[in-house]
Amino acid sequence: MNFKEINPSPRTLMCPGPVDADPRVLRAMSAPILGQFDPEFLDLMSETMEMARQVFQTKNEQTYTVDTTSRGGLETVLTGAICPGDKVLIPAYGRFGYLLSEILERCGAEITLLERPWGTVFDPEEVEAELKKGGYKAVAIIHGETSTSMMQPLEEIGRMCKEYGALFIVDAVATLGGAEVKVDEWGISACVSGTQKCISAPSGSALITYNKEIEDIILSRKKVEKGIRTAEDEDTFMPHIPSNYLDLAQLQDYWGPRHLNHHTEATSMQYAVHEALRCIVTEGLENRFARHSLNDKALTAGLNAMGIKIFGDIAHKMPVVTAIEIPEGVDGKKVRSELLDYFGIEIATSFGPLDGKIWRIGNMGYSSQRRNILLTLGALEAVLKENGVKVPSGDAVAAALEVYKNV
Repeated sequence: MNFKEINPSPRTLMCPGPVDADPRVLRAMSAPILGQFDPEFLDLMSETMEMARQVFQTKNEQTYTVDTTSRGGLETVLTGAICPGDKVLIPAYGRFGYLLSEILERCGAEITLLERPWGTVFDPEEVEAELKKGGYKAVAIIHGETSTSMMQPLEEIGRMCKEYGALFIVDAVATLGGAEVKVDEWGISACVSGTQKCISAPSGSALITYNKEIEDIILSRKKVEKGIRTAEDEDTFMPHIPSNYLDLAQLQDYWGPRHLNHHTEATSMQYAVHEALRCIVTEGLENRFARHSLNDKALTAGLNAMGIKIFGDIAHKMPVVTAIEIPEGVDGKKVRSELLDYFGIEIATSFGPLDGKIWRIGNMGYSSQRRNILLTLGALEAVLKENGVKVPSGDAVAAALEVYKNV
């Protein structure tokens, strides 16, 4: 029996993740394997931690990666920081707010869910009104809600969490590396991201950072497995972290000076993360954010010129994802299929109440390029016309070009 050689068709990934990996990242992944405790590899781990601190804009010592997807990173942090019975406030304004609730319910937390219509964000006063009731261990929230393309302002909520004595845990999976995420300045206790979006590496690694307050909680729950335990590993008094693989206490020792032999590191994926972070810090955060912002403005101008309605509260739209309403009478799935078949461009629909009602166009990381924006606008115009939508010829690309010319 003959099996297929891995030879994927060329694609331009303009969905909200995964996006195109930077070619430098893919080259790094082909480097020879090192042992996980080889001094060269340990040096790479240390550099990864330092670069991740710069991207998170934090001084947190505990800043490293977990060999899992971004969802696994969320579960790692949440199940480590939150004990059974802890009260957690979750302001949900899209699919992934509900994911936080799902994870925390499974580890026995007491959840209060605040809900907003999809396409909007929370006023800080809404969160404060609930915090005033007292007793909350933490607030967990999504920074960039890719299901709706909305981005929640965080600074004021972070201030409120500090005032009311609650941890502030943030999902920045979709925003880190493409928009400002100021962990220390915004009072974020723990922040989680992934590699498959603005970081521009393959999916499979989660970036995490957390402060001393959360570190103390984790250490109070520490349980080192018997086969690698030493005399210094004392029993702790708090409920142990329920997962062995996603055990923050042991992962912290793995990345720290002790280099506890917890698991076998995904060497090639660490090369990818290291190179992706190196590309980000070499470009510079401000330059990178400006690039995403410029391409977002060009995309928005082109869509407006085409007469396509942008979904949601425009004032709080993410610079890295744009949701647009599917024109009435148009088969959204057919349009996406034709974009892929004719042009090799992938965009996405959404979930739940927005499934089949909007398309989502990503503008993330390595995919956030002028040529991709212009190509996507031209291709979308052509496919919409093919499907009977009356759109002006050439206006979308012309409007985007005007944005680029006026920089």
